[in-house]
Amino acid sequence: MGWMKDETGLDKCAANHVALTPLSFLNRAASIWPDHPAVVYGPHRKTYAQYHERVTRLASALAAMGVEAGDVVATILPNIPAQAEAHFAVPACGAVLNAINTRLDPDTVAYILDHGEARVVLCDPQFLPMLAEALDRMEGTPPQVIEVPDDHAGVHKHSDYPQYEDVLAGGDPSFAWIMPQDEWESIALNYTSGTTGRPKGVVYHHRGAYLNAMGQVVSWRMVLHPKYLTIVPLFHCNGWCHTWMMPVLGGTVVCCRDITAPAIFDAIADEGVTHFGGAPIVLNMLVNAPADQKRDFDHIVEVFTAGAPPAPATLAKIEPMGFNVTQVYGLTEVYGPATECTWQAQWEPLQGADRAAIKARQGVAMPFMEGVEVHDDNGQPIPMDGETKGEIMFRGNGVMKGYYKNPKATEEAFDGGWFHSGDIAVQHPDTYVQIADRAKDIIISGGENISSVEVEGTLMAHDAVLLCAVVAKPDEKWGEVPCAFVELKDGHDVSEADLIAFAREKLAGFKCPKKVVFQELPKTSTGKIQKFELRTLAKSL
Repeated sequence: MGWMKDETGLDKCAANHVALTPLSFLNRAASIWPDHPAVVYGPHRKTYAQYHERVTRLASALAAMGVEAGDVVATILPNIPAQAEAHFAVPACGAVLNAINTRLDPDTVAYILDHGEARVVLCDPQFLPMLAEALDRMEGTPPQVIEVPDDHAGVHKHSDYPQYEDVLAGGDPSFAWIMPQDEWESIALNYTSGTTGRPKGVVYHHRGAYLNAMGQVVSWRMVLHPKYLTIVPLFHCNGWCHTWMMPVLGGTVVCCRDITAPAIFDAIADEGVTHFGGAPIVLNMLVNAPADQKRDFDHIVEVFTAGAPPAPATLAKIEPMGFNVTQVYGLTEVYGPATECTWQAQWEPLQGADRAAIKARQGVAMPFMEGVEVHDDNGQPIPMDGETKGEIMFRGNGVMKGYYKNPKATEEAFDGGWFHSGDIAVQHPDTYVQIADRAKDIIISGGENISSVEVEGTLMAHDAVLLCAVVAKPDEKWGEVPCAFVELKDGHDVSEADLIAFAREKLAGFKCPKKVVFQELPKTSTGKIQKFELRTLAKSL
């Protein structure tokens, strides 16, 4: 199909076919913009020429330590320059990057290092005690450790391990990068934040990373020289591929170690940050920051938010502050963001709750995704009526290779030729997908399905509420009822009865929380609320 009648001599060759890889982005940027700022972190200010040289030295040093093609190199680092450098240097020596969540427990880290068989691990001094415990618990050969001090943050040398800057100094600046011969070669191994059982190792290929990075340039309406603030942890879907993306446009990566309102406002005002990604909790933090932490700036900051729909109350407050928020959606298995709520001109007049209702949608497939559909239990697309629920499915170049050393889980995830997300959604008549809930977060009360997202959105509109999460609480009569866990704003007070009454004004009676618990909410490193912990709590109430 699609071949011409005589294609003699029309074959792939070195001139017309090169394996796609994000490594090519940094090679190109160093050639075009050698003197343009590439990575900024306090006093650390490196141009593209310097960034490229540091990456090359690290790749060379890793090879000298015995890292071979296909080996795994792990990092346990915050969003500091070394973590960005590793994203290029590890694949440039032919290896596979495993950026590990810095908030995991030693037992899980030991499992990941064993399962991925990491040869080397780059570690920040803050996490060395945790790593030491993990190394003790490993069953296989422990990796070699390189310590990466962060003097700018006051996190100084802690051990006798080789030091990062010394390792770079010993690297060869003329080392020839090992480019993939086949774009299906693996570039990264990311372990899902499994809420039950062991985390699964998601394998990315060079092609997917390349296309995801390129596609987001389009989705984010980016032009030359953006300034990107690293709020999304680089261990989370490789920072949604944004570090690989920046050299495409000669952009500047502004590193942010600790995610606080002053750090974000200062980066926008002082470094001219134009883009960042983050969970709605980050938007909430900016909206509710005290006046003395806020800074004035005179440009629009483009924000990708994901993890949960931003509450209408948060959106209504943050956009006038100079932020344009686009809801995106994805999973580790699809390289981070894979759908976007593409804004339409006819929505421009919308304000308040009507505008937020559209912005809360997860939207349509990003350019590198062939298809995003919502299917019923029989694998058929659901009616696009905004009401019928089904499971979100993905197909395209932005889907993982599969789960490492787990063919059974891979086969299940790809059943029927689609990747099964486990997320429950509706599809609107205009094709835009909107998540109703994670399958496990739906509350079934007296046979009625209740979306926890809907109840949370209602409670978040109350002036006193900073954050809230709604989960199922077992109930003798109804099976399950909604239970709300609420974190209040400083200096605000509200009673359980008041909040339930507030919900009753907007929601059907059966959807209103029957119990409200005031406490700090447990969160993941990316700011997602850990509902599985709250479900356990709700059972004991």
